Amino acid sequence: MKSEIEVKFLNQDFDAVRKSLQAIGAECVQPMRLMRRAIIDYSDRRMQTKKWAFIRVRDEGDRVTLTYKQFNKLSVDGAKEIETEVKDFDETVQIFEAIGLKVQSFQESKRETWHCDDIEIMLDEWPWLQPYIEIEGNSEEEIKAFADKLGLSWEDAYFGDVMVAYRAQYPQISEAHTVGSIEKVIFGTPFPEEFNRPA
Repeated sequence: MKSEIEVKFLNQDFDAVRKSLQAIGAECVQPMRLMRRAIIDYSDRRMQTKKWAFIRVRDEGDRVTLTYKQFNKLSVDGAKEIETEVKDFDETVQIFEAIGLKVQSFQESKRETWHCDDIEIMLDEWPWLQPYIEIEGNSEEEIKAFADKLGLSWEDAYFGDVMVAYRAQYPQISEAHTVGSIEKVIFGTPFPEEFNRPA
């Protein structure tokens, strides 16, 4: 599987981030758009609970991707994935349902994508969460240097999936709770009661 070299910086002012990106010559390659994803697992959620992994079908606005993603550790290179482009969101989901897997969670997010040389910068919004940015590159050193250009401290870096951002903002969320266990993660809906209860 391919390693993703990526880092998150939480609670970001997107207007300020855009100005900083423009100042260093970055280019917005995809404006903010709504994305939807289906998180697929066995009925007992064994991929998520035992392997910290999931299958994702994601409509990115201009394309649809199918991804197997696994987090081996919370580090800059801890995410592993296999990804391919597919033709149709709904039909791809139906294939997995036909063989007995289940859509455990339907999720929405918003994303704006920038490029600067070999660095990709994503401005991300999720329901119930303060905006954050994700920086992806070819090496930890490359990402650190780029973060420094944006005035970001590596001491403020977070590693892992979106749940590291949720747990930072909502410390009551236990390790057992994930957005992958919430049936609908959709803008405009109330904060999930499950996140306020012990696992």
